[in-house]
Amino acid sequence: MPHIDYYFATLSPFTYLSGTRPAEIAQKHGATINYKPLDIMALFGRTGGTPPKDRHPNRQEYRLQDMERRAKLLGKPLNTKPMFWPTNGAPSAYAIIAAQNTGADVAELVLAFGAACWAEERDISQDDVVRDCLEKSGFDPALADKDMLTSAETFGKNLEDAVNAGAFGAPFFITDTNQRFWGEDRIDDLDAYLSGNI
Repeated sequence: MPHIDYYFATLSPFTYLSGTRPAEIAQKHGATINYKPLDIMALFGRTGGTPPKDRHPNRQEYRLQDMERRAKLLGKPLNTKPMFWPTNGAPSAYAIIAAQNTGADVAELVLAFGAACWAEERDISQDDVVRDCLEKSGFDPALADKDMLTSAETFGKNLEDAVNAGAFGAPFFITDTNQRFWGEDRIDDLDAYLSGNI
């Protein structure tokens, strides 16, 4: 059975734009998928990346244009300069980790956090927003406070795993054959690879 490690950040607009497609592709190919939320700014620092605010204006302007185009192509609402970004992504990541530890599919929860930040002008670092996203995705809101030490440890380990596996951005997909796919716009390539077409 194929396996996909999905490294992502709840603060990433391109994670939001990925929607539930990673889960759909995994299901299509009978693959397992492990959601591995991480600190994207720390990942940048560890792998030679630059936070958006520190990039050259040319890169910043391109990023905004690219986000707008991708959102339109995907039919998703998106505010390229949301009110609550950047913010602390750890609480939402901890909730995803706790939810995944129940054995449930967290695709809708990942999407809910992305939509809250990038389409709904909500601060995903806040407890009420975290609980609301959990509840709307079919989880017990109390997961927001469950096994936080374990979630914090997993969050830190995900960063180390990402660096060791060769990831450097988000979303980043790595198969069990060590094929790496970076970016929302490479999800179709992941699908083609798992289909044996590339």
